[in-house]
Amino acid sequence: MSVLIVDGANVVGSVPDGWWRDRRGAAERLRDRLAERDPAGGGEIEGIGPVEEIVLVVEGAARGVESVPGVRVDPAPGSGDDRIVELAAAYAERGCVVVTADRELRGRVRAYGARCVGPRTVRPVG
Repeated sequence: MSVLIVDGANVVGSVPDGWWRDRRGAAERLRDRLAERDPAGGGEIEGIGPVEEIVLVVEGAARGVESVPGVRVDPAPGSGDDRIVELAAAYAERGCVVVTADRELRGRVRAYGARCVGPRTVRPVG
């Protein structure tokens, strides 16, 4: 089982649905969508596999988004990418999957053994 780390800004920005008008609301909707996939009890997420914890990293205007059962929201004190790298390093022993389309970030977290998947894994288009 692994930890799922979601790059909130990157995933929200992957679909042009007006998210820029309400960044916090968009992050809350993503959080709620992720919570529907609550991995408690060893659940699996299609395209990812067994997940024991979901961490949604938020930054900027989305920093006020609160955690809910099934999703721990981690407000990045600075760069969201830097926080995701810190988490990937911290979870290297347990294993983690990072959800992002950011190529540079993917390279940085892979250095800690993280597996990467794209935003469509957790936020289908349409």
